[in-house]
Amino acid sequence: MLSAVCLYSYKVQSTITSRLANTMIQAKMVNNAKRSQHIVFDVQVPKGAFIDNFTMDVNGITFTSKIREKSEARKMYSQAKAKGKAAGIVRSNALDMENFKTEVNVPPGTRIQFELHYHEMIRRKLSSYEHVISVKPGRLAKHMEVDVRIIEPQGLRYVHVPNSLGDHFDGITTISKGEKKAHVSFKPTMAQQRKCPTCSSTAVDGNFVVQYDVNRETTGGELEIFNGYFIHFFAPENLDPLPKNILFVIDVSGSMWGLKMKQTIEAMKAILSELRAADQFSLIDFNHNVRCWRDNLVSATPAQVEDAKKYIQAIHPNGGTNINEALLRATFILNEAQNLGMLDPNSVSMIVLVSDGDPTVGELKLTTIQKNVKQSIKDEFSLFCLGIGFDVDYDFLQRIATDNRGMAQRIFGNQETSAQMKNFYNQVSTPLLKKIQFNYPQESVSDVTQSSFHNYFGGSEIVVAGKVDTDNLQHLESIVTATAANAELVMETLRDVEELDGFMKKDKYADPEFTRKLWAYLTVNQMLAERNTAPTAALKRNITKSILQMSLDHHIVTPFTAMLIENAEKDEIMLADQPKDPRRGCCPGQCLSLSVTLPLVSVLCPLPPGQELACFSHLLLFCVSVDNDPHFIIHLPKSQRNICFNINSEPGKILSLVSDPGTGVVVNGQLIGAKKTENKKLNTYFGKIGFYFKAKGLKVEITTETITLKDGSYSITLTWSDTGLLVSMKKENNVTITVGKEMSFMVLLHRVWKNHPVNVDFLGIYIPPENQFSPAAHGLIGQFTSEPEVYIHHQRTGQAPEKPQATMEVKGNKLTVTRGLQKDYRTDRVLGTDVQCWFVHNSGKGFIDGHYKDYLVPHLYSFMKKP
Repeated sequence: MLSAVCLYSYKVQSTITSRLANTMIQAKMVNNAKRSQHIVFDVQVPKGAFIDNFTMDVNGITFTSKIREKSEARKMYSQAKAKGKAAGIVRSNALDMENFKTEVNVPPGTRIQFELHYHEMIRRKLSSYEHVISVKPGRLAKHMEVDVRIIEPQGLRYVHVPNSLGDHFDGITTISKGEKKAHVSFKPTMAQQRKCPTCSSTAVDGNFVVQYDVNRETTGGELEIFNGYFIHFFAPENLDPLPKNILFVIDVSGSMWGLKMKQTIEAMKAILSELRAADQFSLIDFNHNVRCWRDNLVSATPAQVEDAKKYIQAIHPNGGTNINEALLRATFILNEAQNLGMLDPNSVSMIVLVSDGDPTVGELKLTTIQKNVKQSIKDEFSLFCLGIGFDVDYDFLQRIATDNRGMAQRIFGNQETSAQMKNFYNQVSTPLLKKIQFNYPQESVSDVTQSSFHNYFGGSEIVVAGKVDTDNLQHLESIVTATAANAELVMETLRDVEELDGFMKKDKYADPEFTRKLWAYLTVNQMLAERNTAPTAALKRNITKSILQMSLDHHIVTPFTAMLIENAEKDEIMLADQPKDPRRGCCPGQCLSLSVTLPLVSVLCPLPPGQELACFSHLLLFCVSVDNDPHFIIHLPKSQRNICFNINSEPGKILSLVSDPGTGVVVNGQLIGAKKTENKKLNTYFGKIGFYFKAKGLKVEITTETITLKDGSYSITLTWSDTGLLVSMKKENNVTITVGKEMSFMVLLHRVWKNHPVNVDFLGIYIPPENQFSPAAHGLIGQFTSEPEVYIHHQRTGQAPEKPQATMEVKGNKLTVTRGLQKDYRTDRVLGTDVQCWFVHNSGKGFIDGHYKDYLVPHLYSFMKKP
């Protein structure tokens, strides 16, 4: 059977030149169907990478990209739109900001090619470099290729490709390694890509990982000079670890309840086991109160470590979040120990904060907390932050960590939380050097990205870059001073410039601009960090101007630029824009997600009548929603239609929304009524929604007042003014429940004026199409996981001119449907966003299986009997 959309080529090419990776991802597709099809190009871009180019070719019409200052790009977009040119705008609200996504609806026979370019610096972690490429083509490809070339002038110690895509692909990857170069190739045939011999789905779905390391000495590293720039890689080996003084500060508020707390306890017990005898430590756990396991630092003896594990195991999360007091208590313990002479002069002191939410108790102003912590730490030790979950204010954690010579990492609350926490700890837990100073001759270098660092950790690498005077290279060397385990360490580094110059120019795959790109990459990232901690608005503005100029000069997407994508005639234009993310401040990330509504579709792929829903629709991220009275919006992705219906039942009745005995998942909603009738009708809404996950023994009850989680005999109740629930709870707004990697649900809270004569508070629910229900799923929503064939024709004028009617054929029934608007309240909770749909009358009769009364269930957690 011929697939509707054929992926005839999926190619990834990546070239690493002295740790700079240039990656190109290209997909070529064709629509073989007899009707228009939705085609998606969805790429995971590594965190911190800079996108520098994107092109799209649709039947020979080529769209290319340009980087512009954000306000200028918006102005050009607005002018194009005002002149009647085809124009579209892109806004991404992706939580991780690591997706680049383009969606296109194309007519039959259309060939389309997408090509994305980005570059990044490969970081050294745990004694090796790791290059990670997301390879998720989404379907079988006639030709698939991942091609990685490595050029390292220092010489290669080893190259390894772990089986990260699974045992299915054993023996397919080939590695060719020379002294300074390597070539990695992964070319599975279409038969090898299949999940099983008769499967039509692809097994290629994950990360392709290449690990390697370079030859190095125990000196001050390697200094590489090329085309007017220098790069200094500093990673000495064979040094004894410094003793550390470490305070673990753990959030145990109610929002950490469930899987996040279980994984945190598991990770902390493993981390405590790795403390060395020379280390000192203590634990602080906090909610609205702050508790200390020990009021001062203790030696990491086996007995103390075991006692700390027992303390952690007994934690039961509840209450609010007092981050300010917890961090100040940790800094007090370290400062007191230092003042009393209890710390080894050669030791390194640090705080590790683990939290998943905003402060809700005590000091709430983030800038004040940041200032308090900075004043208390006084540049004496480092703060590292682990932000758990999707709703954590990662921008704040990043600022407060960077401000105190540390780093932050976001960890998404799932089954891999424990492993992610341990990996992060391993990166920062082996200090080898402290108070490192890099000195370069001023007559030879300029614009150095960084001249001093506080700590160097084992298995990692410090990278410094700058411009170099090519007429004055004779005495270019780096003198590095640092404090080692027993004495001050002085190292000198010098690089043979002529040797590197000749080597690079002879290799056709080497990037001749690698030093310039690395310098720009490091400089922009350094300025972004400095901007986050700038003490005055004037300084912040100056740094912003510098970042913008660097972005334009080096053609990279940053938070202050936008990408314009247009065709050669410049009469069709798209704007890839990054909106300000209130959860992250001004700088949400370095990547884009392209999912737009473009009038240009009428030029490229005209739609038949009745398919006015935008070709590039970002509006319907979720395929099914139930909101308001209660209005059901069913999005049918294959036919690109929205079908709506209402259920007119009585207050107190419980409706089955999803009943899936295959996965053991139940979602039910209980109706409440308005305060009085209007126009002889009593409006009903969802006042309570229940979730039952049978395999986990977990029940969740959400009302307009509280959120209750029940795990066996243990339960916890939160209010809508709290933050955090399993994965995400946005204060007075919405709750997102995620179970493993298979399912997620969003419940939206609608508040009304308490004294309103008619309306009441109510709930809406939104379910994404990616949820992996079983074929046995049913319910008012669950039945549409298997999309029915829908044919809409004979469109005609209705009773109202703005509401045309049509005939819809579905499930053997012919129905009269009406074109109208329904509301999606996820992006605008007050006014909602209009969604065009065909409305089915009589409580969905003919579109849903059976009668709506068949979906009434006796209890909030009951499975329904299939009609």
